Amino acid sequence: MWSLWSLLLCEAFLPIVVTSVQVLSKVGDSVLLVAECPPGFQVREAIWRSLWPSEELLATFFRGSLETLYHSRFLGRVQLHGNLSLELGPLKTGDSGNFSVLMVDTGGQTWTQTLHLKVYDTVPKPMIQVFTAATEGVQPPNTCQVFLSCWAPNISDITYSWRREGPVDFDAALHSLFSNGQVLSVSLGLGDKDVAYTCIASNPVSWDMATVTPWESCHHEAASGKASYKDVLLVVVPISVFLILAGLFGAWHHGPCSGKRKDARTDRVVSETENPL
Repeated sequence: MWSLWSLLLCEAFLPIVVTSVQVLSKVGDSVLLVAECPPGFQVREAIWRSLWPSEELLATFFRGSLETLYHSRFLGRVQLHGNLSLELGPLKTGDSGNFSVLMVDTGGQTWTQTLHLKVYDTVPKPMIQVFTAATEGVQPPNTCQVFLSCWAPNISDITYSWRREGPVDFDAALHSLFSNGQVLSVSLGLGDKDVAYTCIASNPVSWDMATVTPWESCHHEAASGKASYKDVLLVVVPISVFLILAGLFGAWHHGPCSGKRKDARTDRVVSETENPL
């Protein structure tokens, strides 16, 4: 306990040299927070702390003895190595934060290093949706304008990029990007039937990709006289609904009217029999 107080007093009253380091890792991995000090700096005491989102003591080095404090939020997930580097893992999403190591050399000089740990989720396999543009009569024949939308579910800090699979690179006049690269607009011709496009979703520590052949979604069958299932549905469904509603309305309207006519006819027959000529 005295060792902790002595180190904290060193930080409060002795001149301190501070350095800052950025450390990136991903959920499920282990990360090594390396304690670095200048050449010739002979460490006598050291203390590791979590500064943010909560301030906690994690581990200490005093009189040649390593001690890990297990009552922190890293319970069972922290280890102090002989070179005074701190290992954390397996990491969770909430482990991002600021950490510091305070070291005191044999002459009483102090050295503090601050490390900013950012923990990212692993990028899942993205999904690609293909949308065709209805531009009959506007674009040249035997061409197809498609929009490729790429999305990696349930994750943030994603960067999207596209790659055309084949010997020919993107033609700037035939493609454009939207929504920070998440949507790609491409104009395809007959020579692009087998061309594939790959979406690459990435963050600073991981990536994954998906590939699609967009020509398969172009509806040139409809132009040759074969209606696609979407075209059929657009025609059949509204007509079917209209006929069903018309039949229900007619049955409802005809039922009460026919009953009244029957009653009127019956009443007329009865009166004629009661008053014969």
